[in-house]
Amino acid sequence: MNIKLKFKGKIVSHLLLPIVLGVFMLFAGLTIYFSQMSLGIVLMAMSFIYIVIVIIMYFVNKPIIMQDLMGFATDYAQIQKELLHDLALPYGLCDLEGNILWSNKELNQIVLDDSTKGKKIQEVFAELTREKMSMDEEEESKSIDVIYNDCNYRVECKKIDVQNVFNATKVLDIDKKDEYLIAFYLFDETAIKHLKKENENEKLVAGLIYIDNYEEAMESVEDVRRSLLSALIDRKINQFAANINGIVKKIEKDKYFIAFTFRHLEGLQNSKFSIIDEVKSVSIGNDMAVTISIGLGVHGDNYVQSCEYSRIAMDLALGRGGDQAVIKDNDKIYYYGGKSKQVEKNTRVKARVKAHALRELLETKDKIIIMGHQIGDVDSFGAALGLYRAMKELDKKAHIVLNDVTTSLRPIVERVITSGEYEDDLIITSADALDAVDGSTMVIVVDVNRVSYTECPELLKVCKSVVVLDHHRQTSDGIEHAELSYVEPYASSTCEMVAEILQYIQDGIKLKQVEADAMYGGIMIDTNNFSQKTGVRTFEAAAFLRRNGADVARVRMMFRSNISDFKTRAVAVSRAEVFCEQFAISDFPSVDVESPTIVCAQAADELLNIDGINASFVLTSYNDKIYISARSISDINVQLIMERIGGGGHMNVAGAQLEDITMADAKNTVINVVTDMIEEGDI
Repeated sequence: MNIKLKFKGKIVSHLLLPIVLGVFMLFAGLTIYFSQMSLGIVLMAMSFIYIVIVIIMYFVNKPIIMQDLMGFATDYAQIQKELLHDLALPYGLCDLEGNILWSNKELNQIVLDDSTKGKKIQEVFAELTREKMSMDEEEESKSIDVIYNDCNYRVECKKIDVQNVFNATKVLDIDKKDEYLIAFYLFDETAIKHLKKENENEKLVAGLIYIDNYEEAMESVEDVRRSLLSALIDRKINQFAANINGIVKKIEKDKYFIAFTFRHLEGLQNSKFSIIDEVKSVSIGNDMAVTISIGLGVHGDNYVQSCEYSRIAMDLALGRGGDQAVIKDNDKIYYYGGKSKQVEKNTRVKARVKAHALRELLETKDKIIIMGHQIGDVDSFGAALGLYRAMKELDKKAHIVLNDVTTSLRPIVERVITSGEYEDDLIITSADALDAVDGSTMVIVVDVNRVSYTECPELLKVCKSVVVLDHHRQTSDGIEHAELSYVEPYASSTCEMVAEILQYIQDGIKLKQVEADAMYGGIMIDTNNFSQKTGVRTFEAAAFLRRNGADVARVRMMFRSNISDFKTRAVAVSRAEVFCEQFAISDFPSVDVESPTIVCAQAADELLNIDGINASFVLTSYNDKIYISARSISDINVQLIMERIGGGGHMNVAGAQLEDITMADAKNTVINVVTDMIEEGDI
């Protein structure tokens, strides 16, 4: 094949310079010829001979120089190729389809093959799929972690522009969409990752262990056995710490501090903190099982922050009813346990302390705004009315935020408005509440502890003084930085809690009849006519309200359903399906239903009357959301189920809201979550 090659660049200038000089000397001789003829002729003759010799040498030496240059270039390229082939860093080249075009010796040794050429890269490294290695136009490289033969590699993929590399060739036809190859380098990070893991495993996990019902458990056993019960609990907790090579220190009669290394945390998570069930198994004649709560702090910037995380985790565990473990890992929260029912505390000491603390805060404020949750119910509005009466007794200006009046609330709201005993601005909207806020305003949130669920979330941002009164279990997105937080999951309703506070915040408080009816109705609705979550204190609160004028018959008539809602509820019950033998799920259209969420909750309660059904879920669509009401009548914790899909509530009463989802997909989501939790042993 005859290939024409030409010199270019500086080498052309170097080779042509003698010819240029010869021509210059020839002209110089011609100039001298006119003044000294003989000397000019000699100079021109010598210049001509010089030019001829240079031209002959140029054409004679050109092939030799070309051959030497090509030989050098070939040798140089071969050296580069050999160096690249023997490079200690595993290196290869593939196309966009994943076909390996070239690999060096080190890469071949890793894959225990003489050559990977011709193979698909995914056949060698399963993680290096075509999708992962492909790059956008803006990307020049990307990093991918792979595991091969128990070794950890970081694969650096670099884009090679084929159009630039083969720009001068006329042999290849390059497609625009496939105009680059991928060079990949393997960096062995096995040792680094091992050291990182070891360093991670040696980090401190700080924790707190509280006995939830210490006083109640001790009172349920004979005096002579109390020390033995305490010793058995101590032994269980000390054995637990010894099994994870941790240290435990008893800081109070019912409180322990524990510290251990991170390497043992995964085992505790896998066992779902079996220590909780082990402590409950301690029995020496005590009528009440002992339950504990565990709060762990992980990955704090320092030991102090990890301890603070453990305190926050413990607050969450206690706020959710105890008998569970909570891990706070920076911004992540993990929950374990919490299946048993909360134990009602018979003492009202906490209620009295919180009432006195609330009064002290109120003395520094001039204006009070009371706010419940969105789509307010009787419990939230009744609690707000009860607190309003306390504010009036303390000569404070108070407002209640209520945007939408549901069918369940309309009778009581109309009684308040038409009674003529309240200010016109008692009930205000969110916009009015925001305008009313000033430096001396306090916001009291009732029947909810999640910011996004309140009537006016913006109000919590503009008002610095916030108080929370709620009976729902706390979640990780609860209201933070509240000056006073009184969250008691064992309480039947917020109205019950407010009824207790009213008895301590001011002597001789006398509720108006409509206020007593509203609070009594809140307790009645939340307990399903005193059939769920009722304890001694629930009936004591109801008795207090009865003494203040609450009438059972009047309350019952006030909260009766209309015929349309009754028929809709019947439709929901008739459409119920049973899955996993003990769960019922249903849905109903919200068309022509004024308050579908209320009907949804009522239908869920109705389904529990069916024999064999231990938990029910009813779904409805309202305001472009899917609302789920969950109820249970046994030890099934519907709160844990609802938390899996972004909701919350109580062990037996819970709910959730889903957006951008169809009704069929929402039902499948609930069924799949319940099925998964059964398989995982959480139900």
